[in-house]
Amino acid sequence: DTPDWRGIFFRRQIADVPPNRRGALPSPARAQAWLEWRQHGWSLPVWVGILLPFELALLFLADPNAPSLVYYTLLVVLLTPPVIAAFVAATVNKSDPQVRDAYGLTPFIATRPLTSAALVAAKLSMTMRSTLAAWLLVLVAIPLALTLSGTWLAVIEPASRAIESFGTPRATVIAMLLFSALLASTWKQLVQGLYIGLTGRAWLIKANAALLLAVLIFIGPLAEWIAANKKVLALLWDALPWILAGLMCVKLSAAAWVATHLNHSRLLSDRMLITGAAAWLVAVLSLYALLVWLIDTPLVARYFFLLIAILSIPLARLSAAPMALAWNRHR
Repeated sequence: DTPDWRGIFFRRQIADVPPNRRGALPSPARAQAWLEWRQHGWSLPVWVGILLPFELALLFLADPNAPSLVYYTLLVVLLTPPVIAAFVAATVNKSDPQVRDAYGLTPFIATRPLTSAALVAAKLSMTMRSTLAAWLLVLVAIPLALTLSGTWLAVIEPASRAIESFGTPRATVIAMLLFSALLASTWKQLVQGLYIGLTGRAWLIKANAALLLAVLIFIGPLAEWIAANKKVLALLWDALPWILAGLMCVKLSAAAWVATHLNHSRLLSDRMLITGAAAWLVAVLSLYALLVWLIDTPLVARYFFLLIAILSIPLARLSAAPMALAWNRHR
């Protein structure tokens, strides 16, 4: 039925050479990370790259004797990646941008030879690379724009005064801490909604979006009312440690529940759970030590810095992402 004609038409014997696998990815996890980058990784750097020229063009209109426009422009540029990341995050949660059921999973994705934790890890790897790429554009564009516009002096003078006031080591640490906060905020905007988006439940995703929109609408008038009412402002200031302590209890309770469910369902191994908890603890203690070193004053208790550090480092929502994806894959 399928005769071999090689011995008749060809004098040399044709060897059965295996196909060329040059460029093949070594594992399914690497392949998934590559696919996530191709689908979503360029969104944040591209949008930041589009906006940067228009924002930095304001530097060429700045008056050297009135550098307020320079400071305003740089502030807007530094806040651009976190703000854009909040909008780009809506596409990161989608399994395939071309399918009709944008919230669900296609059978091709749901049956891939990867665990839910590996699929989430691919998304986290993509968001880290996307965040670094976006901030690399910012770090290259700002010095270039300051040089071309001749506005370096407006930045050097306040920087020199800050170094004289705080000292070189402390000023350097403050600058690095602020940059790390912006970098972490950008990445956090991309990943903090994964535990909602990966569930595949349209009603839950839309309800979460409606809740966030309502908060954005009412937070401005509420903040203005609190600022105008001195009694309410003083009451909130006195109750701030208790509010932070309550939020900490809610966060740690939710994290404990998620960790228990991940352990019982075997979505994560014991080693991964312990490693993740240890890494989170190291990050919290490092941030706490930095805050104490920078703002060590008898006017603020040290436990206040610990509460801020605990609430700042992501834990519960990020840990719930594999659980949400597993729920989506088996619905």
